[in-house]
Amino acid sequence: MTDFFPPPGLNTRGTVLVVPGRGENQRTYARLGARLAADAYHVRVLSGVDEVAGAAADPDLVRPLVLIGADTGAASVGALVADGRTAADAVVLAGLPGYGTQGPESWDEELDTRTHCPTHRGVLTAEATPGALSTAVDSALLDAAYGSTADLPHLLLVGDADPYADRAALTRVAKALPRARLAVVRDGHHDVLNDLQHRSVAAEIVGFLEALRDSDPLVPFVSVESSAW
Repeated sequence: MTDFFPPPGLNTRGTVLVVPGRGENQRTYARLGARLAADAYHVRVLSGVDEVAGAAADPDLVRPLVLIGADTGAASVGALVADGRTAADAVVLAGLPGYGTQGPESWDEELDTRTHCPTHRGVLTAEATPGALSTAVDSALLDAAYGSTADLPHLLLVGDADPYADRAALTRVAKALPRARLAVVRDGHHDVLNDLQHRSVAAEIVGFLEALRDSDPLVPFVSVESSAW
């Protein structure tokens, strides 16, 4: 586990547990962890979904507790929530993959499908396991995640240039879930939390966290009344 704490002097506003996906590790999410921690959230990046129960049992944990899963981490978190096996208050599913094997043929191609952010490409080259996206996702996990009707707030994040996503399936699950928001990132690739738009994606997550703290049903603090863009 890797922890990111709020700056000294700030009260912790909630706890976020991050579950990485295929070929990733805790260091892959250092930038996201630091950014959310700067907004006074305690972020703990896990090595896998098996650590969720232990982390959630921490007696010092500050609620709300939100699970963020990426790629297969998103499938695992979605399945966990669908089965009612978590004490989470909300979930973020980022880059939830579709069915079947769609792996890239080379590392350069994998990088291109993952992200166009040069910083994150450097992190992946140093830290990630090449070829991991060629491994098929457990269909039972996907069945549970896509079949979920769990009554928890869900934020679904997907890049519109993600070749591993099933947009039709994501739209169906967003409509089936009682409380869900499907956010599509323009020009975003599979690593939607770490692509060129990572600041805007982090802001979307912070807006979700803040709405979760404030109201149920969730109501965003900022709405657009008039805009030329």
